[in-house]
Amino acid sequence: MTGKTCQVPGCTQTSFQTVPSDLASKVFTLDGKTTKVHLCRAHYKEYKKGTKKERELKRMDWV
Repeated sequence: MTGKTCQVPGCTQTSFQTVPSDLASKVFTLDGKTTKVHLCRAHYKEYKKGTKKERELKRMDWV
C-alpha cells in the first residue's frame, strides 16, 4: 500500500495492512467513522495481540 499512512493517532509510518475498524477500535482510540483502518507493521502486531480472542470467536461461527 503505497501512499497511505497508519491511522493510529501520532503514527506517521506507512501502511502495512487494512483491518476492520470495529475490531481496531477495541485496541486503539480512533477518530472518524470509517469501515476500514490502515495500520503500520508495529500497530498491526499490536492489533493482532489485542483482538486474538474476538477473531477466534468469529472463526468459530464458520463451523
